[in-house]
Amino acid sequence: MIICFDIGGTTIKVAEAYSADKVIPKGRVATPVDDFDAFIAVLRSQIAQANTAPEVVAFSMAGVLDPETGVATMANIPCLTGRKLEQELAQILGLPVVLANDADCFALAEATVGAGRGHDVVFGLILGTGVGGGVVVRGELINGNGGFAGEIGHGPVAQRVIDDPAVTLPAFACGCGQSGCLDAVCSARGLERLHQHLHGVTEDSKRIVADWEAGEALARHTIDVWIAILAGPLAVMENMLGAGIVAVGGGMSNSTALIEALDVAVRARSLRKFDRPLIVPAQCPIEPGLVGAAILGLQRQKTIAA
Repeated sequence: MIICFDIGGTTIKVAEAYSADKVIPKGRVATPVDDFDAFIAVLRSQIAQANTAPEVVAFSMAGVLDPETGVATMANIPCLTGRKLEQELAQILGLPVVLANDADCFALAEATVGAGRGHDVVFGLILGTGVGGGVVVRGELINGNGGFAGEIGHGPVAQRVIDDPAVTLPAFACGCGQSGCLDAVCSARGLERLHQHLHGVTEDSKRIVADWEAGEALARHTIDVWIAILAGPLAVMENMLGAGIVAVGGGMSNSTALIEALDVAVRARSLRKFDRPLIVPAQCPIEPGLVGAAILGLQRQKTIAA
């Protein structure tokens, strides 16, 4: 059995896994973001409550590991930042540990049991509180470690001068420290920032999308700009990767109409001409962070057994 943790800035989700399609959620607890000892106590408590002793502990985490040093950067969990986290957790828990970026785990879950099944190359795109991504090639993460590959949300690539609709935008500041990132303008919070900039109206992202679906003029203009900004970089990503499918998760993927509109725009801009949808909502039936962590943990278990 593999015990899996999906570590977010608010909650820790827990599951026991026996195979990629047998991942059993066991609930969630609050994340101790500022107290490492309290964080470890939560892990130990959940492991002790497991039905059987786990052979591997696998983590999906909202952050990245430096691929050369192993040092973690977890923006929303300060007590984990700056640590050689995989190594420390293995020593403290006394068990083999696998740790991966949450977007990578999402992509792996979608490639294995979700929308990407049957495709050699799968790009998992997160459109939620942030914009993120992960890449899976023939069932394996393209990242050996780290979690950087596929992170389309960061870097000054957001288009600022748009022809249709005609708009000139500032380079919005991003939480990563740069300006002009997709994350700063195309995430849920970014959509709200964009709407406020264009119309001087403060509105929740869910309401903006709902108003767009209802044909409201201001929301329609905002979403047109949002699609124009996001579609170009996604088309470039598609040209680079040759993904057979782009599975979209995060809160904004809940609008099927929004994902369909984005799909049409990206396919119009990419070199390969698809006669079917390329960008589709995620389909993994269980929390993909837990499923992706389970897959990585099971792979580590096989390596140990061999």
